Amino acid sequence: MPVPRLVIAAPASGSGKTTVATGLMALLAARGLAVSPHKVGPDYIDAGYHALATGRPGRNLDAYLCGTELIGPLFAHGAAGCDVAVVEGVMGLYDGAAGQGELASTAQVAKLLRAPVVLVVDASSQSRSVAALVHGFASWDPEVRIGGVILNKVGSDRHEALLREALDESGVPVLGALRRAAEIETPSRHLGLVPVAERRSEAVDVVRGLAERVRAGCDVEGLLRLARSAPPLEAEAWYAGGAVRETGGGARGGPVVAVAGGAAFTFSYSEHAELLRAAGADVVVFDPLRDEQLPPGTRGVVIGGGFPEVYAAELGANEPLRKAVAELARSGAPVAAECAGLLYLARSLDGAPMCGVLDADARMSERLTLGYREAVAVGDSVLAAAGTRLRGHEFHRTVLEPGAGAAPAWGLVRPERRVEGFVQRGVHASYLHTHWAAAPAMAQRFVERCVA
Repeated sequence: MPVPRLVIAAPASGSGKTTVATGLMALLAARGLAVSPHKVGPDYIDAGYHALATGRPGRNLDAYLCGTELIGPLFAHGAAGCDVAVVEGVMGLYDGAAGQGELASTAQVAKLLRAPVVLVVDASSQSRSVAALVHGFASWDPEVRIGGVILNKVGSDRHEALLREALDESGVPVLGALRRAAEIETPSRHLGLVPVAERRSEAVDVVRGLAERVRAGCDVEGLLRLARSAPPLEAEAWYAGGAVRETGGGARGGPVVAVAGGAAFTFSYSEHAELLRAAGADVVVFDPLRDEQLPPGTRGVVIGGGFPEVYAAELGANEPLRKAVAELARSGAPVAAECAGLLYLARSLDGAPMCGVLDADARMSERLTLGYREAVAVGDSVLAAAGTRLRGHEFHRTVLEPGAGAAPAWGLVRPERRVEGFVQRGVHASYLHTHWAAAPAMAQRFVERCVA
């Protein structure tokens, strides 16, 4: 698969990867190129900005959640028919799953994709030392090809000249220098950037501004030449139809699966809906902030992650929809909820009434729960048979105070041992974010339960 491709990486978080990657995607798309956007790791929010920049779904490449064997196929699935692919890294170049070496690191993904790496360096507090930093990253792993450097947060012409002079003998070309520009920084909150769906008109302006920064400060032709130097990738493209079988009658005749969307529920991998459709479901998106009823004929509901705590009052005020969700759950229909979805199914969130499906109350906390998890299904549910093993990711600043009456969804076995989530009748609710491409049987099982 001869797709030109680049990985945008950095020595550490906060160096400017998202600025460069999103700006480059938008600039190349504005030139008329079909750009395939990708994000290393589990992050949903950056992928939303990538989708806005390119007009294509932002796809995640997570070697922990999906396994190394799916990185190439998932990339090929997203990049099919594209002129160029841009992959934004995660954390620092060599940072991955805690205590597991290079697993899930940007470096590992770059090697699996045989893609050249552009290192974005925060140069705001250094000059000659930048050469030592770049040399160290370029020589740490000979299999990682660092093909260029972009200097970010450069203070002045003089500062840029000093940085370029220092890097002249490094053997790694400078492909750009970006000045400080706080006026177009993307706003953040307690879990990272504010999602595109919450500020779309403003986000469009931000992405345009990032594209202009890249145009003005980077050697775009040099970046394209580097992308085109990537060798062909030997990977058969993943596709949902090859991972599941149709049991629901197809998109028109199959069971309606309502998937939560809108500003409060923005965390979802594109492959989830693709798998549901391939299994025969008619996937219909609904917005719990606006829609007062579930889509007509709904046989199952999927509620992913997001920021319901930001919209607790509005979600609570939509009493008709809360009642509709509760009634569907009481009927035994399949309901799958992750993180934000779990909170929405609780009795209350920060005092605001939620659906009341679960005997639990949720509230914001000062403590951030973050990290990869290995899990085993405690019992049978609409998503998994007892004993099913998979990997997931937790990322929240909320806690639940549960009552009784529900079995746990997962037994977490690494890095800590505890039970987590809720299973009752057709409801499977958990804090754990999962990637169904690695466990397509979950989508298959869910649609089969909807049919039944």
